[in-house]
Amino acid sequence: MIMDKKRCTAIVLAAGKGSRMKSDVAKQYLDLCGKPLIWYALYAMERSSVIDDCILVTTAEDISYVKKEIVDRYDFHKVKRITAGGKERYDSVYQALRVIAEGGLAVPNTDGYVFIHDGARPFLTEEILRRCYDEVCVCGACVAGMPVKDTIKVADAHGYAVQTPDRNMLWQVQTPQAFRVELITEAYEKLMARQNTTDICRLPQITDDAMVVETFMDVPVKLVKGSYENIKITTPEDMAAAETLVHRNASEF
Repeated sequence: MIMDKKRCTAIVLAAGKGSRMKSDVAKQYLDLCGKPLIWYALYAMERSSVIDDCILVTTAEDISYVKKEIVDRYDFHKVKRITAGGKERYDSVYQALRVIAEGGLAVPNTDGYVFIHDGARPFLTEEILRRCYDEVCVCGACVAGMPVKDTIKVADAHGYAVQTPDRNMLWQVQTPQAFRVELITEAYEKLMARQNTTDICRLPQITDDAMVVETFMDVPVKLVKGSYENIKITTPEDMAAAETLVHRNASEF
């Protein structure tokens, strides 16, 4: 039990189509060792002493299915809201943040933390959540990740290597990404406001939540050790690797 813990709301993203999976079924519902892929992330949140409640973001047409076949079927009591996402990842995160800001949860979260996690990362652990919580309490913004193992090359438009960054300075970023609720909410409000101006074309492509905070709030984001097993399922090859990891960690599920 964490003493004097502030409220922590998880946002689990499961609104993607997963086109690279080459499947007629959205990847979050694909079978992984007898359970839908999204089950694993929700299970980690359900049993965590860090997370108090959860908002699950899916497509509008899947809300009733997800409630009946996943949330209710597996008794995920921490999932307090299922909401529709948007076209882009940041649209989906914004919709969930609006639920929090507008008092859409049974217990308000006005001065706690938000943990944003990809539903396609099935190997989230309590240890990762704890490390993120410890850091976000100090820094206000942190992301799970791991140092890269490979040498990385920067390529030009023609595919030629033009730079080799110092590998010791590079991390592969994962989720969860944790933030003070007011910080991440303000950052996303600024992003969405920019969407309505002609300056949107000048923005870099938004690929994660830390980038929103870095861009609009000028707040440094702390990197926290995740796990090399905390993989994101994107391709059929990832599913094969995930099956091996489930069997290896069978006692955890």
